[in-house]
Amino acid sequence: MPLRFIGTTSDAGDCPTLYEIEASGDILVQGERVTDPEHLARLRDVKPSETFVIVPRDLLTRFAPLHEPADLVPFAEIAHLFRSFKHTAWRLETRRSYASDRNSPKWQRWQAGEDIVAEPFDDWRTNVAEQTAQGKRFERVRLVDDPPTDGQRFLLASGLGNVAAGEDIRNLTRASAERYGLPDWDFWLFDSRTLVRFVFDEDDTTLGVIVSEDPAEVLAACQARDRAWHHATRTAEFARQVRSTV
Repeated sequence: MPLRFIGTTSDAGDCPTLYEIEASGDILVQGERVTDPEHLARLRDVKPSETFVIVPRDLLTRFAPLHEPADLVPFAEIAHLFRSFKHTAWRLETRRSYASDRNSPKWQRWQAGEDIVAEPFDDWRTNVAEQTAQGKRFERVRLVDDPPTDGQRFLLASGLGNVAAGEDIRNLTRASAERYGLPDWDFWLFDSRTLVRFVFDEDDTTLGVIVSEDPAEVLAACQARDRAWHHATRTAEFARQVRSTV
C-alpha cells in the first residue's frame, strides 16, 4: 500500500517521521525502537508481531491528524475554490509528469516546437487574471529533476504564460526539496485554511482530491509552503538556468 509522508521533527533525514497508509488511512510511525528492559517489561498484551518505537510528543502535536481521513471526491467538486478564495491559492507540484498535460493539444504543439507562451488566454489564465486583479495571489512551487523530464520542461515553457496572467510560479530541484523535508505529494492550499490533496494513479492521472481543514494537516502544509517558497526560484530565471546546462 502506498505511503504518504506527513511530517517529521528530525534533522538530516533521521527519524522520527509520520506516514499515512493511504488505502486505510492508518498512521505509520518511524522511530527509535524501544530497548529499555524496564519499559519493555511494563508493556501489556504484547503480540509476537508487535514492536514499539519512541515517538516525541512534538511530532504528534505538530503532525498527527485530529480527524478521520476524508473521502476522495472529483476535482470538479472543488473548482469553485479557485474563484471564492479570499487571499491566496498556493500549489505544490511534485510529479515528474501529468497525464492531463500529455493528453492536451498544447503538449503536441510544444513538441512540434511552437511557441505556447504567447497563446490567447484559456479559462484558467482568464480566471487567474481576474482574481489577481482583485489583489488575490496565485502561487506555485514546482519540483524539477536533474535533468528535467519532458513533463517538467513542458511546464517550464507553458508556465511563462501563466506568469503573464498573474501567477507567481517558482521552481525547486527535487534534491533540494528532499533536503528541506518537503512532502512528495501534490496539493492546493487555499487561504492557509483549506487543504486539497491530489490522488494520482501510476500513469499520472488524477483520480480525485481529498479536502481537509484538519488543523494539523493544514499547519503542515503551511510549513511546507514556507520552506518551499523561501528556497524556490522564479520560473523565468530557472528556465534560463536549465537552458544553460543543456
